Amino acid sequence: MSSPAERYAAFRRRQAATSAAIEAFQDLYGFDFDPFQIRACKALENGHGVLVAAPTGSGKTVVGEFAVHQALQEGTKCFYTTPIKALSNQKFNDLVQRYGAEQVGLLTGDNSVNGEAPVVVMTTEVLRNMLYEGSSTLSGLAYVVMDEVHYLADRFRGAVWEEVIIHLPESVRMVALSATVSNAEEFGEWLQQVRGDTTVIVDEKRPVPLWQHVMVGNRLHDLFVDPEPAADTGTDENESGRGRKRRRERRRQQDQPRQIEIGGQVLHINPRLVRMAEEDARTTQLEHKRRHPQNRARGRMRPRTRFAPPSRPTVVEELDDDGLLPAITFVFSRAGCDDAVRQCVSSGLVLTTPEEAAQIREYAESRCADIPAADLAVLGFDQWLRALEAGFSSHHAGMLPTFKEIVEHLFTRGLIRMVFATETLALGINMPARTVVIERLDKWNGETHAPLTPGEYTQLTGRAGRRGIDVEGHAVVVWQAGTDPEAVASLAGTRTYPLNSSFQPSYNMAVNLVGQVGRGRSRTMLEESFAQFQADRDVVGITRKLRKHEEALEGYAKAAECHLGDFMEYAELRRALKDRENELSRSRSARRREDALRSLEVLRRGDVIRVPAGRFAGHAVVLDPGLRNDTPAPLVLTLDKQIKRLNAGDFTRPVEAIQRLRIPKTFSPKSPRSRQDLASMLRDELRAGGDEPAREHRGRKGGDGEDPEIKQLRSQMKAHPCHGCNDREDHARWAERYFRLKKETDGLRRRVEGRSHIISRTFDRVCGVLEDLEYLDGDTVSDDGRRLAKVYSDLDLLVAECLRRGVWTHLGPEEMAACAAALVYEARRDDDPYPRIPEGDVEEALEEMVRLWGDLHEVERRHKVSFLRQPDLGFVWTAYRWARGDRLDSVLRQSGMTAGDFVRTTKMLVDMLGQIGGAAGDADVRRTARKAADLMLRGVVAYQAF
Repeated sequence: MSSPAERYAAFRRRQAATSAAIEAFQDLYGFDFDPFQIRACKALENGHGVLVAAPTGSGKTVVGEFAVHQALQEGTKCFYTTPIKALSNQKFNDLVQRYGAEQVGLLTGDNSVNGEAPVVVMTTEVLRNMLYEGSSTLSGLAYVVMDEVHYLADRFRGAVWEEVIIHLPESVRMVALSATVSNAEEFGEWLQQVRGDTTVIVDEKRPVPLWQHVMVGNRLHDLFVDPEPAADTGTDENESGRGRKRRRERRRQQDQPRQIEIGGQVLHINPRLVRMAEEDARTTQLEHKRRHPQNRARGRMRPRTRFAPPSRPTVVEELDDDGLLPAITFVFSRAGCDDAVRQCVSSGLVLTTPEEAAQIREYAESRCADIPAADLAVLGFDQWLRALEAGFSSHHAGMLPTFKEIVEHLFTRGLIRMVFATETLALGINMPARTVVIERLDKWNGETHAPLTPGEYTQLTGRAGRRGIDVEGHAVVVWQAGTDPEAVASLAGTRTYPLNSSFQPSYNMAVNLVGQVGRGRSRTMLEESFAQFQADRDVVGITRKLRKHEEALEGYAKAAECHLGDFMEYAELRRALKDRENELSRSRSARRREDALRSLEVLRRGDVIRVPAGRFAGHAVVLDPGLRNDTPAPLVLTLDKQIKRLNAGDFTRPVEAIQRLRIPKTFSPKSPRSRQDLASMLRDELRAGGDEPAREHRGRKGGDGEDPEIKQLRSQMKAHPCHGCNDREDHARWAERYFRLKKETDGLRRRVEGRSHIISRTFDRVCGVLEDLEYLDGDTVSDDGRRLAKVYSDLDLLVAECLRRGVWTHLGPEEMAACAAALVYEARRDDDPYPRIPEGDVEEALEEMVRLWGDLHEVERRHKVSFLRQPDLGFVWTAYRWARGDRLDSVLRQSGMTAGDFVRTTKMLVDMLGQIGGAAGDADVRRTARKAADLMLRGVVAYQAF
């Protein structure tokens, strides 16, 4: 029970709300609101839009839910938008529990539940489509909540957020909820421009303090320490209810902590970790020296570490002993997540009681009761359930959505205590934990293994610490070979990251906007985008710098003035002479390189040459002229018995054979004796021949004498009055500064011109493509253009062209599904580069689709845009088999896909078929597309879970 002082403080906080509506809303929750939540609710109640930027888990969704509450009280509508369907489903469940099923709807593309309810949860794409279509569902809309609005930085889907923000009616109050970003004020300023009065509320304080650790071996070490730590006070009692205690370093450190400054804040790194990193580096270095050089050169050596990373079961046991479960471990690999679960289960670890295991089994079986036993067997249900009962699970996009939702529910209830997840879990799903573990500080980004950014680290560790349950959260980095405590500290100490727009016009956007408001107004609206706002802000800074440069140029020109004449004119002549001399020098160097390459092309085995430069300068005999590649790379034996592969860089001038040497047939480059004998033969031949030098190719000057342009420039300089000035070189130094700064100034001017109206210029190019293809004619949208307006895809224009050209006219439903699959799938790294496709009509239609894409790509090239990727055939055969009714186990086995990838891709295909059906002018194509969607929507694809 709280003390009188605490109750009085709570009373004063409630009084500060000064609003009966906010107090009534607060009564629905079991806690008092934080000041930032009350400020945001006040602003919303007073008719303002709000932007709330706060850390993950801080409770900013309370503000969005207040908008829901207000809409229901006022008899108006509220749309609650989220970036992903899983988060929409979760928010739908939460609001249904609070307000009842009749008051809340759901629209995600996959699902349509009570879409005309006063409160509708939806993905942002659904709202964007409504705005373009002028949907009647928008009638009475008073509030829009945009959860996870920082998604507008996403390069694939971010433009949707800006489209919605720009196109929402002015009467709609918007609630934008964002993770903590470093430029929230800038984003808020843009919102004020395009949405009117918007209150920006930034709160950087985590509701649950976060401790940063590094796990070395089987022991946790605090990453940061106090510069003068207090004496050890023993162990901290953890409030987990499991009766375990957390052992934490609290003793005075003998070494001075390493200081690091991040964002003006001085942090002190644990000196023990710094020492360990130094020891680790020494161990690795000694190991490199100990190993044989040939093994290192052949890649046989693995770097060893003084402190080997702990096994996954060891990490779990240590966290459990320290009372730090439940935890989420981010692995960055789907296979790695599944392997981690298998390792923990195989080790015999059990984190649940028999009663908890029974609850887990009962819930999982009830949720999967509608899935046929044969499909459950294919999905590995029994093995997955055994891991759940022990308290473990994976969480990644390869899992069946129903399985993922079960994991989320059980983890939130505290029944599952260790989840191994990819980073997608950090994107909005409500699964807070006491501890977050990060196995590695780099991840595959699709092209290479890239280090985690501070923003990514903050997003991941934001899951640590459950509000109202944990007194503190914990982030643990697992020590790997090469771990740098300062790098970890830099990630952990950087709390914010900038929000940058990824907005650009698309073909669908262009026809929708032009059809609604005309091209002129469309350009104006796009100029209001956050992308252009940020570009203009950059232009302001560049323009300020440009102005300073121009002032400095005036000063330099004045300092270079000469009483004898126009010194800047004279300086131009000097500069032109220098440029011409440099140009001729580069030309001569290029000719010498070309001559050297040509001379290498005529070398033969046994030629004795003199290498003019490089590490291997001197005499050598050619063993292999190396003519197999574009650039000759001769293999030679030098006088000191080394065999080396030379390249063009070793020859600064042409080379010719001095003489020839007969190389014995028994010569072996790998034999030291052979190399010694041949080097002796080479030495004897050179001695006998008198070591004649190779004849050099003479460099050529311009023509047969001095370059005419240089001759003319020198003549003009001598004739100029300033040539005789006693202060000529002093003036010249100021003029040289002028020209250097002028070059930089011209670059700044080009940057300003390039950034001004960048979005509207791109829009004009997009419209140019559409006019060429007759989708637009000025402000008029053609019938084909109106069909394009109904297709929301990165291949929208290709879909419209296929409909216009009748590519799919003669296809059956299974064949239509196969062809549409090429529009939604994007291959993974390990996909077969030559996927199987059905023969006959499907093959012909796909060939025509690829040909059309090539034609469109050429049109794009002419207009200097590039939006359309090539159709991907990797899912075609799988979609065809599923549409014709093949069994799940057979389809998954043939495709090599996980159940989650298969279901997700198939649902995207169902959505695409729906768009094709809605846009098709041909009734037969419309019916075929809808029939194809029905065929795809069966079995595990059709299972829904709320």
